[in-house]
Amino acid sequence: MENRHEGASEEEAEAMRLRAAGAPAVDMHFEEGEDEPRRPRKPVRKRLSEVLEDIAHDPARDRISISDLVLAMDGRAFGALLLIFALPNVLPTPPGTSGILGLPLIFLSAQLMMGRLPWLPAFIATRSMERSAFAALVGKMTPVLGRAEKLLAPRLTFMVSEMAQRFIGAALLVLAIVLALPIPLGNMLPAFAMTLISLGMLERDGLWVGIGLVLGAVSLVIVWGVVWAMIAAAMFLLNEAFS
Repeated sequence: MENRHEGASEEEAEAMRLRAAGAPAVDMHFEEGEDEPRRPRKPVRKRLSEVLEDIAHDPARDRISISDLVLAMDGRAFGALLLIFALPNVLPTPPGTSGILGLPLIFLSAQLMMGRLPWLPAFIATRSMERSAFAALVGKMTPVLGRAEKLLAPRLTFMVSEMAQRFIGAALLVLAIVLALPIPLGNMLPAFAMTLISLGMLERDGLWVGIGLVLGAVSLVIVWGVVWAMIAAAMFLLNEAFS
């Protein structure tokens, strides 16, 4: 015997069969003027730029701590966390920013390399800045971040597999250490490379991860050249002083 009513659509018939089998009902409703029921909509996930804007303009907050950012990124894993600490170092920021944001990058990169969940010790997590300063920083970040989010797409996903992320973590750790050191011109290029890698991880875009790794290698060569030039200059001055 036919179980579906005459004239019922295939989707309606399937819903009837599921209900007969004891499956939970799915909210499929008709809108006026429509012949077919709409399927339930999935909740829209906010973009990272929108999350940062919400935090920056929350009047209930006087200061924004690193732990506040970690909590706000719940469920977004390492890509988002690494990004919010790397991107500010690419932009014009007050002196000392790389020192504040470099330590979280070191800890997070090491944890990614070891395959652990993101965690920060209290002496890092409690560091904070005034909300007005954070809002100014976010105001510089979100235009760049918004444009980048439109270009990202899942591709070359083998570059962001679980095993690949261990290698990515090791590369990010080296870049984070260089970024945190007080080396002239030593933070912008590594931070830019980390930003590209983090964006790629966030949206599973292996192309951006690959570009970031190449840029990271180039930045290390340039930073090493700067350090070597400083050492050579210091040795020359000492030689001239004592000759």
